[in-house]
Amino acid sequence: MNRKKELAEIKTKIASFLPQHRDLYYDGKWQRPQGGYRDTGNPATGDSLGPAAEADAGDVDAAVKAAHRASLEWRRIKPLERAALLKKVAGVLRAHAEELAMIDAANCGNPIREMLQDAVVAAMQIEFYAGLVTEVKGTTIPMGEGVVNMSVREPYGVVGRIVAYNHPIMFTAGKAAPALAAGNAVIMKPPYQAPLSAYRMMELIEGILPPGVLNIVSAGREGSEALVIHPLVPRIALIGSVPTGRAVAKTASARLKRVTLELGGKNACIIYPDAEIKKATQGAVTGMNFSWCGQSCGSTSRLFLHEDIYDRVMEGILEIIKIYRPGIPTDMETTMGAVISKAQHEKILGYIDIAKREGARLVYGGNIPTDPLLSRGWFVEPTVFTDVDQDMRIAQEEIFGPVLSVIKWKDEERMFAQVNAVEYGLTASIWTTSLANAHRAASRTEAGYVWVNSASAHFLGASFGGYKQSGIGREEGLDELLSYTQEKNINITL
Repeated sequence: MNRKKELAEIKTKIASFLPQHRDLYYDGKWQRPQGGYRDTGNPATGDSLGPAAEADAGDVDAAVKAAHRASLEWRRIKPLERAALLKKVAGVLRAHAEELAMIDAANCGNPIREMLQDAVVAAMQIEFYAGLVTEVKGTTIPMGEGVVNMSVREPYGVVGRIVAYNHPIMFTAGKAAPALAAGNAVIMKPPYQAPLSAYRMMELIEGILPPGVLNIVSAGREGSEALVIHPLVPRIALIGSVPTGRAVAKTASARLKRVTLELGGKNACIIYPDAEIKKATQGAVTGMNFSWCGQSCGSTSRLFLHEDIYDRVMEGILEIIKIYRPGIPTDMETTMGAVISKAQHEKILGYIDIAKREGARLVYGGNIPTDPLLSRGWFVEPTVFTDVDQDMRIAQEEIFGPVLSVIKWKDEERMFAQVNAVEYGLTASIWTTSLANAHRAASRTEAGYVWVNSASAHFLGASFGGYKQSGIGREEGLDELLSYTQEKNINITL
């Protein structure tokens, strides 16, 4: 079978998976948006994937009021009963993981072979938080005879969650879990560029949760701002860029809302001369997340490579990286997908040009693929620059693309200064066989999530979040569940 025929069959399969409903979902039903509709597309092929609802401020107000009514009942449901309903949702996601992955691969451009795990990870996150519902505990404080003093944790009511486009179903489903488990109703704003899997999820789980408890409100800037500022939404969480995080924090501050921000990164991979070369080389490539074009806040896009092993590691990197070849994301053979949009594509290519002008040496990639089957999509080859100085823009600014900057180091003190010379502090990856090196580097690196002899992995239950401008708060652990509650102290005189 030739490639064109294979791709045509994949296109037919995608069409069979796409959601039938394209409206807003709140108050337990599909609602036509006052804000109208816009077209969604496939960033790899340029094909239209049909309309998506775009909420305006009036739509958001109606959705929030419905969620507020639902929250008054949801919080009264016994925790283990809430958990049982959430586990049913998780089961549905597992059963339909393939079709949700196909929708995301078509809509956001990441390879389906990677996206197959996203619905499963979302199910795991939901099950994890469902299992923690009885851990939303208070304390008692001794006050002497005749007095009982205790604290309790209560839900906020309505939580607004805004998520990014690189993992649509994983973020939309999984990130709702802690807020729901804590007894809140949730207004979930799926990624503007890739909302389709959120609609399909609601088609699949409709009727499991009480009406108004989980709501899908796809929106652009107007709807997003309306959600953040709404007086009945006291709790906001965002996964996005630093500029977006600052805007959300500024808007939310008008009503002193509790905010969690999981933002960008310009993360370091540090390889010591005593590292296991083969594993460290693979880790330097793995940490870049080339499969989804480096479109990950945790990508280790700055490689600090000791001069004693520089040549050996670079030789290995330039060999390993060859497996990442841009291709149609919905094809199971594809190892590297498409960039989400024309604007992001132009931004990445712009940084590649800037790096050349500033004196960095391009040693791999940096071009648009020449395959005619990819001519209508937004593709960039995996790209590696050497001879990079820390003051270059490609070493200072988050590109959110498949661009790796390699910085040679010799003096450890100077290396740490360079590692920390950015406004970000999300992740870091350290490679060494020395326990002393590992502890020292982990201590000296200003980042909230550090791997030693590993890269890119997340561990359910281990709180994820950043230092500096990479965010506020922590996710993926017990702390996140508790962050969706507020503490009340009760003093009882008997």
